[in-house]
Amino acid sequence: MSLLDAAMETFTIIDKTTMSDGYGGTITTWSDGAQIQAAATYDTSMEARVAAVQGVTSVYTITTSKSVELDYHDVVRRESDGKVFRVTSDSKDKKTPPSASLNMRQVTAEAYTLPR
Repeated sequence: MSLLDAAMETFTIIDKTTMSDGYGGTITTWSDGAQIQAAATYDTSMEARVAAVQGVTSVYTITTSKSVELDYHDVVRRESDGKVFRVTSDSKDKKTPPSASLNMRQVTAEAYTLPR
């Protein structure tokens, strides 16, 4: 088992469904989707701290295998503690090349509270 594999834990992708409320508005519901293996790390670099002071909230990095594609604004929940994250980048932008033996993708994310 690699160090990267050892860092992975279970996350659940939270699916958003929007439908008409019958009165011209919408109703949004959130439900559990697929479970994935991922690792979330808090960015403690000086640049991230300066950005946080300036209001930027993308201070987490979520690492998955290349087979998992998270898109901008996808929402995931870490099962170990229930913490919810919203993806703030696109996983197509940061992945290891096909020739690499390391199998990973990364996205930035922010802590998130699901709207009611």
